[in-house]
Parts: sequence; C-alpha cells; structure tokens
Amino acid sequence: MKTQDLDFGYTSAHARKNADAVLPDIQCWPNQYKRDYNIKIELPEFTSVCPKTGLPDFGVITIEYIPNELCLELKSLKYYLLEYRDMGIFMENIANKILDDVVKACHPKCAKVTGTFTPRGGLRSVIVASYDEKEGYGK
Repeated sequence: MKTQDLDFGYTSAHARKNADAVLPDIQCWPNQYKRDYNIKIELPEFTSVCPKTGLPDFGVITIEYIPNELCLELKSLKYYLLEYRDMGIFMENIANKILDDVVKACHPKCAKVTGTFTPRGGLRSVIVASYDEKEGYGK
C-alpha cells in the first residue's frame, strides 16, 4: 500500500469543527497615540484539543498588530483564549479564527497571528495568518 492510498479518516466535519464557534468578545480601549507602533502579545501556554483524536494540543500563540483607534484589552483577551482549552479545533483554524476575532474587535491597521504548536510525531506546525486593512487577509 502506498502512503497516498491511506485513509486517515478525517472528514470535512473534522476540518470545520468549531471554526465558527462564538467566543466571548474581546474588549478594547482607546489608543492614545496616532503614530504607528507594534504591539506583540504572547500566550506561551496555549492549549486546545484535536477534534479527531480528542488529544490535547499545546503551543504558543503570538498576536502582533499595529493599532488603529483601539487596543486589545488583555484580561478579556486572556478569557477569550482560555475558551480554546477544551475546544476541539484544528491548529490552522485556531490561528485564522483568532485573527478574525482580533480584527473584528479592534480594527487594526495590520495584524498577524502565529501559532507555534508542540511537535506531534516529530512534526512542528507553525501557522501564520495575517491581515492588512488596505489589502485584507492573506497579505
């Protein structure tokens, strides 16, 4: 049997699971500076659950953005990120969903979410999702 002939049993339901989950709102506060500056937020102990196996996933989530009128409020962001702890969701969906929710909350000039996940079976996954207000997603 060739590797490409293997059926690992993943379905589109697995792939979409919780990608559209409604999570707590991320609060914001008014930016006090008109000049561009970078904000980098790291959560070094991020956890979620694989939607197929139910096994935990561990990683580091890094949110980088240039604020426009609003800045992310960290306490609400922490509570938002804690919602992923028991959620079955693929790593790729995590980075993209967090980016969508950050953009929805604070409308930054640009933003990038990087998920660096602990190796599983010797493979480390690094997912990067980005947004630019002039170009939209996928800059």
